[in-house]
Amino acid sequence: MKSELASRLKLRYSPVAVLFTNEKPEKPLEFSEQKWGCVAAMLTASTKGRTVAFSRKTFGCLGGGVGLGLGNFYNGFPGGFTNFLSTGSGEGFPPGEAYKKTPAMAQSFVDNLPITDIPEQYVVFKPLAEVDESKEKPEVIVFYVNPDQLSALVVLANYDRSESSVKIPFAAGCQSICLLPWGEVSKEKPSAIVGMIDISARPVIDADLLSFSMPLSLFEEMESNVPGSFLDKEAWGKVAKRL
Repeated sequence: MKSELASRLKLRYSPVAVLFTNEKPEKPLEFSEQKWGCVAAMLTASTKGRTVAFSRKTFGCLGGGVGLGLGNFYNGFPGGFTNFLSTGSGEGFPPGEAYKKTPAMAQSFVDNLPITDIPEQYVVFKPLAEVDESKEKPEVIVFYVNPDQLSALVVLANYDRSESSVKIPFAAGCQSICLLPWGEVSKEKPSAIVGMIDISARPVIDADLLSFSMPLSLFEEMESNVPGSFLDKEAWGKVAKRL
């Protein structure tokens, strides 16, 4: 599956397709069953050429299972997830992350997540160029981008829209690359999600990069709008010289 947009933007790493499937890829990179791991780190591995698979036994961490759309695992979080996200639960439990001021504010955040339990067995991260369009249909496309590339994507996402089509929500890294953009899929005018602003996930991505995740329909819309857009104009050419 090719991307003119990725070519024009001279991405450092491969775009990644997120697929929901009942067929496990051959010899994927995968967490061991019931072992901790970071979903965002696996995305970084996929941008560098690896095909990654997750299941309900190999999703890395409880938050990762939620972020991948494999169910609501927050109910089993030691000490309560909303406490972990905010003030902590005291001695014997993981310290609070202080990403939300109070457990009540953290609960409000969780209540507004599009938590889902997809029917498929696997979530797969795959380099976009390796996707066979005749057999596979990605749910979401993810780019790793620097500020100049992000600027171009935000402008292009809004090129054929009268309303804003890009969101930068507070979210875990895995939520921003899978759960939240998937939550946009069914909308008539889906938005893209800028992600990897999760402080805990930042160490697994280059310091100058963020993620830009698009439902497939928005990706296709943006691809079709490349010809004749600002990407053919002088102003972008001045920026493109330094990519």
